[in-house]
Amino acid sequence: MEYIEAVFSLQPVDPWREILTAELAETGFESFEHTPEGIKAWCPAGLFNAGAVEEVLSVYSCRCTMSWQHGPVAPVNWNEEWEKNYEPVVILDRCLIRAPFHTADKRYEFDIVIEPKMSFGTAHHETTRLMIGWLLSLDVSGKALLDMGCGTGVLAILAALNGASPVTAIDNYIWACENTTENAARNDVTIKTIHGDVSALAELPATFDMILANINRNVLEEDIPVYAGKLKPQGELLISGFFTVDEKILDQVAQKHGLMKVAGATMGQWSSVRYKTHL
Repeated sequence: MEYIEAVFSLQPVDPWREILTAELAETGFESFEHTPEGIKAWCPAGLFNAGAVEEVLSVYSCRCTMSWQHGPVAPVNWNEEWEKNYEPVVILDRCLIRAPFHTADKRYEFDIVIEPKMSFGTAHHETTRLMIGWLLSLDVSGKALLDMGCGTGVLAILAALNGASPVTAIDNYIWACENTTENAARNDVTIKTIHGDVSALAELPATFDMILANINRNVLEEDIPVYAGKLKPQGELLISGFFTVDEKILDQVAQKHGLMKVAGATMGQWSSVRYKTHL
């Protein structure tokens, strides 16, 4: 697959580097590298849209000076590059998340094997760690669970291993759905995977005991009303993928649509919140 490499210079760099990374992921960029000046990012040539990038930059131009340049890059064996740098992750001394080439470790209650390919969700990022923390602390046994924006499927897989059933996973990238299916098989769990976005929920007759959504703030703000409508009485919504400064905005949206805040957690600049239906 041919890729476009884009180099972004930001002034100031923080917190705009994390914000821009999240925004670029929505325009087709799949891989990112932090640089002293900002970000390097890579997008499949067929998905690259310079106009969409310029539109993203214009949104933040009043608060951050952003410049960029881009061009084609030679094909890269991304799996080989990933294997050079990927390290296993241990969360709360209970959950090990590792690659197929890492050694199993029976000391941990959950030993999850993930090969991410191009998908998000290796548990290295704070937002994924926050969501895993919820899944390890809550009783999900026997609960119908939905993972929105499933990426590698790591959250759905952990939920299934912890007793959730049935488990459904949705992502708007077809390769993420395929990746989730492959990783579910690696971990010997059953997950129904659907290619689509929040509109796919309209075609699902069932409601859920729990919905997970580790997505950026803009998408959450738009989609929380739909999530609220797909929760059972006493159902729970767990969200992450946004900065702590944005938490109040999402709280207001959730409250407006019948969700009450139960608890929150932070890691660095990132937040995660647990909501519950009032009934």
